Amino acid sequence: MKFSGVRSLTLVSVAVAAVVLAACGKKDAASDATVIKIGHVGPVSGAIAHLGKDNENGARMAIEELNAAGLKIGDKPVKFELLAEDDAADPKQGTAAAQKLVDAKVNGVIGHLNSGTTIPASQLYNAAGIPQISPSATNPKYTRQGYAGAFRVVADDVHLGGTLGKYAVETLKGKNIAVIDDRTAYGQGVAEEFKKGATAAGGTIIGHEFTTDKASDFNAILTTLKAKKPDVVFFGGMDAVAGPMLRQMKALGIQAKFLGGDGICTSELAKLAGDAMADESVFCAEAGGVEGEQKAGMDKFRADFKAKYNADVQVYAPYVYDAVKVMATAMVTAGSADPAKYLPALKAINYKGVTGNIAFDEKGDIKNGALTLYTYKGGERSQLAVVR
Repeated sequence: MKFSGVRSLTLVSVAVAAVVLAACGKKDAASDATVIKIGHVGPVSGAIAHLGKDNENGARMAIEELNAAGLKIGDKPVKFELLAEDDAADPKQGTAAAQKLVDAKVNGVIGHLNSGTTIPASQLYNAAGIPQISPSATNPKYTRQGYAGAFRVVADDVHLGGTLGKYAVETLKGKNIAVIDDRTAYGQGVAEEFKKGATAAGGTIIGHEFTTDKASDFNAILTTLKAKKPDVVFFGGMDAVAGPMLRQMKALGIQAKFLGGDGICTSELAKLAGDAMADESVFCAEAGGVEGEQKAGMDKFRADFKAKYNADVQVYAPYVYDAVKVMATAMVTAGSADPAKYLPALKAINYKGVTGNIAFDEKGDIKNGALTLYTYKGGERSQLAVVR
């Protein structure tokens, strides 16, 4: 079919306009607002789907609030749209999800949840010039790749693992310390930093065993460690593995204190461990935390989240929520949702969120990141202290 004259010129103009809108946000026909696409990726299927859904709900809550506020960017009304993808905590699926968001020309990405998916996905976002804020990936490598658009709103494993190592020796009086990790980027990273912290504090590492993030039978490695009589066992991994591990430790008569990072520090852990978790026998740290006057904001968020989703916050929903708000604030400050234009504002952000004050250092790590130490009593997490 042929077109000529004005009609042909009009079609060309429409095509050009479509390309421009695709790059900077499309128009929402119903409201005449420019649509800003925010990607989110987490494991909403698989063993830790409860954590991925927790994160995704935090993102949805922030998006809904932004739209209700009627924000303008560069004096133009905008509507935020969440493009949510599932990576199943699998690196290959994570990069596939990242490519989908790149192809969709999202204006920014919040995620991924796991370090093992965040790090390979970050290479794709960096190549596409799309800023990324992880709310929960703690492996130091993520922000040490030299990517200008990589940020995180929680402390990293150097702080997390090191603090837990020191705590195991100085507070829990651990002398013979066993370590297990699941060989993921997160599990291995936090375990190595824990060993450094424990050793520096005077503890002795009597064994380091390995499993996977899909395993359910730990009798062989636990039997090996039992023979060495540990008084502390540290696990680098997620709650879906830690729960069955605790059950098998009890069955074998291992009475050591059990420690882990933020991967096990969930409200779900008590259900996964069942009666294998005695009061004050399990200790963990969340890579974030609030205290003093900031606690009121976090308490309100948790109450609002429970009312909205009929579920308690697992771990990182508030950090996802804040990450979305931080990205939107940078866009408003810059007067543009174009990644290249709002990136400088994101680097310079100083935002007061429900998780505390958010500002980034030259690597993209949060400044003065906090940790919250917990134990479990009566099947519930019980806060011990916030440390920096």
